[in-house]
Amino acid sequence: MMSEKKVKAGLLGLGTVGTGVYKLVQAQKEEMPRKTGAKLEISRILVHDLQKERKGVDASLLTDKWEDIIEDEEIRIVIEVMGGIEPARTMILKALDSGKNVVTANKDLLAEHGGELLDAAEDNGVDLLFEAAVAGGIPIIRPLKQCLAVNEIDEVIGIVNGTTNYILTKMMEDDMDFDEALAKAAELGYAEADPTADIEGLDAGRKAAIMASIAFHSRVVFSDVYTEGITKITPRDIAYAREFKSVIRLVSVAHNTERGIEVAVHPMLIAESHPLASVRDSFNAVFVHGDAVGDAMFYGRGAGEMPTASAVMGDVIDVVRDIQYHCTGRIHCTCYRSTPVKRFDDVRNKFFIRMQVDNRPGVLSAIAGVFGIHKVSISKVVQKNVTDGVAELVIVTEAVKEYHMKDALERLKEMETTREISNVIREY
Repeated sequence: MMSEKKVKAGLLGLGTVGTGVYKLVQAQKEEMPRKTGAKLEISRILVHDLQKERKGVDASLLTDKWEDIIEDEEIRIVIEVMGGIEPARTMILKALDSGKNVVTANKDLLAEHGGELLDAAEDNGVDLLFEAAVAGGIPIIRPLKQCLAVNEIDEVIGIVNGTTNYILTKMMEDDMDFDEALAKAAELGYAEADPTADIEGLDAGRKAAIMASIAFHSRVVFSDVYTEGITKITPRDIAYAREFKSVIRLVSVAHNTERGIEVAVHPMLIAESHPLASVRDSFNAVFVHGDAVGDAMFYGRGAGEMPTASAVMGDVIDVVRDIQYHCTGRIHCTCYRSTPVKRFDDVRNKFFIRMQVDNRPGVLSAIAGVFGIHKVSISKVVQKNVTDGVAELVIVTEAVKEYHMKDALERLKEMETTREISNVIREY
């Protein structure tokens, strides 16, 4: 009886991830009835160019009209892997309003319009699942929504962009500079032709918004996330990180505090003893702290055809099971709170500051005086590399509000003994 049941799905997009999804559906044909209680069939696939040859894909399934999928009453699941805001938003809303379940990997869309889409799914009693939108093949959305649902989670930090992690790993371990490491990432296919979204922290920022929304039960959108990329990281910063027994990583940081949600993406010095410090190359990891579970870390491939397709298909299998038991829509939007998002200026962080100053008496005292006036407490000072009367000074601070540090740096730049503020990096 199981093998006679069939669930039909439509696939929006046949790029890297879409091709991976199609391959997995074909590979799992015999297993699917045993796993879900029904066969799964991709019955229509939306593509941009019908003339393009697609090896291993039945050409009769292809269409360039998305309405062919949305208006097909036999299709119960729509799988969106096109990316971007529009037309994906319109297509998904139409699918949900037509009573179809949706699985998507679209982080851009969810970070901006997740609330709208989840409300539409709840109104229509259907599933909207998006495990693949954050950290590729690593399960994190489902654990936050289900496995850890009883926890009050106060921290979610992670390395959620494989491109930047690969670049920083190469800079740290192979003494490459930024441009050299970026070129290597592009050569291996880790970096896009336009890597801006990765190296400027935008991709990680969207994922941070999604994770914070789910973990803290309150809507966080991309515009709430402070983002800073890795383009200013130099071999000198890497050398100091080694000296301080730390690594530099692009980290998404979200905290749920008594005064509101803190959420940001920026480079960070992390002590070698922290589990995230061991996350190398294109791997991703998310570290969660909850009141009941304590610390938990999720680690694996954060991108790529098959890891991301794996996450998509995990959601599809859940939907097929829900269809069999007539319980779609059972897990709806979990943002039932209205916790404010703090201004980033009010967030407290520790800082690593590297600067070039005149090498003469009284300079360090004057710098300490500026920090004191602006409520910045110093924990470490390192001075070395004196060249032509200019000394490189590294100052590590205790936790201080962002706006106090900003004011102090502005004053330091105005001092005649300051040649350059070379870099400012936060420390975990």
